[in-house]
Amino acid sequence: MKLIAIGDNVVDCYIDDRMYYPGGNALNVAVNCKKNGVEKVSYIGVFGDDAKAEHIKEALREEKVDYTRARKVYAPSAQPRVILVDGDRTFAPGPRDTCQHLFSIKITKEDVEFIKSYDICITSCYSNLEYELPAISAVCKIAFDFSEHVDDDYLARTCPYLWYGFFSGADKSLEECKKILKKMNSLGCHICGATRGGEGQIFYDGERFFDGYVEKVDSVVDTMGAGDSFIAGFLTAHGNGQDIAASLKYAAKRAAATCLVHGAFGHGHPLD
Repeated sequence: MKLIAIGDNVVDCYIDDRMYYPGGNALNVAVNCKKNGVEKVSYIGVFGDDAKAEHIKEALREEKVDYTRARKVYAPSAQPRVILVDGDRTFAPGPRDTCQHLFSIKITKEDVEFIKSYDICITSCYSNLEYELPAISAVCKIAFDFSEHVDDDYLARTCPYLWYGFFSGADKSLEECKKILKKMNSLGCHICGATRGGEGQIFYDGERFFDGYVEKVDSVVDTMGAGDSFIAGFLTAHGNGQDIAASLKYAAKRAAATCLVHGAFGHGHPLD
């Protein structure tokens, strides 16, 4: 299985520890898929022109994630601030004049030719790629992380082009999650899933619901990126032919493992 991630990259700046770590939904899934053993993984995103962007690139090289089709602009890297409370990460606003806030990716014909050699393309609501979904879905299965953005208009705009769709349902009842999953599937998304924090997950394939798993962690270090690791685990397993139930179990294990490292996947750097 081959996967390409298109979208955001940031450096998560831990104020208390005075450290920053590479991150971003799309970037995190790419790195974790490679860690899971995916044959080939590439990333397309917009890099800034500062030292933080160079550190992100260095991490990608070390993790063997290709970024040859990424863009570079003259702007600082996005750098959300992070405060840990009992191991759980809480975000505070960072600068708004960054490459992530000022620029969106335009998919070119050359990009499409590149993307068509991959089996799955992962992107998210944070990647400003909604208008490019039709072109990408014509050549590759799309997986999409909605986070908490599941209003009817947004689902109608995106779901017709998706193979996989994930959203955070931690603040919703089980019945609310099931209703949204059915809505996503009716609009065209084949396999839909909701993560529900300590309650596990609930998935739907158009015929039946699947209960997920919660993998216990004895001593949480940092929950940053656990959701992205879950998505990466699911896509790795399902993309390699495992059924939904087995893929959910593997995804839960990978999410739990991420809670044992600092940052989304390590590679810390002292904060200036």
